[in-house]
Amino acid sequence: MILPSFALISRWALALSTAVVTACSTTAMPASTTSPSPLVGSLWHLVAIESMSDEQSTARPPDPAKYTLAFGPDGRASLRLDCNRGSATWQASAASSDTPGRRSGSLEFGALASTRATCAPASLEPRIAKVLPFVRSYLLMDGRLHLSLFADGGILVFAPALRPPV
Repeated sequence: MILPSFALISRWALALSTAVVTACSTTAMPASTTSPSPLVGSLWHLVAIESMSDEQSTARPPDPAKYTLAFGPDGRASLRLDCNRGSATWQASAASSDTPGRRSGSLEFGALASTRATCAPASLEPRIAKVLPFVRSYLLMDGRLHLSLFADGGILVFAPALRPPV
């Protein structure tokens, strides 16, 4: 039977003890002092797409319940876009100061993954899917969520939606 040498055992013991001491002595990062986004866990339905162009009027969905947006605590947004369903990542950071009755901050969505059913011709689904990656900020005011698009491209206006009973 071959036994390991004392020198080999000593090297392993020294390496192991160094690793343990190093791991135990590292300084923990301070916990984040920022509060969670006010969007976390909220559910909204689309009430208008406001255009900044005089050539386009405000678009309103005939049935706002067919256009919903839910902000998950895991950084994923779930969407109902008329006859399609979708999801995207989202990331928000609150503005440094808010005025009473107004909360705002930056907001961005990742790539949208969605079903590809063909909705009715008057559906707002293609328009929303096209502009969602260009959302850059949010404003919570008067009980509504306003999502502003890049370069004054427009504003998506949402109202609170009721969660279906479980």
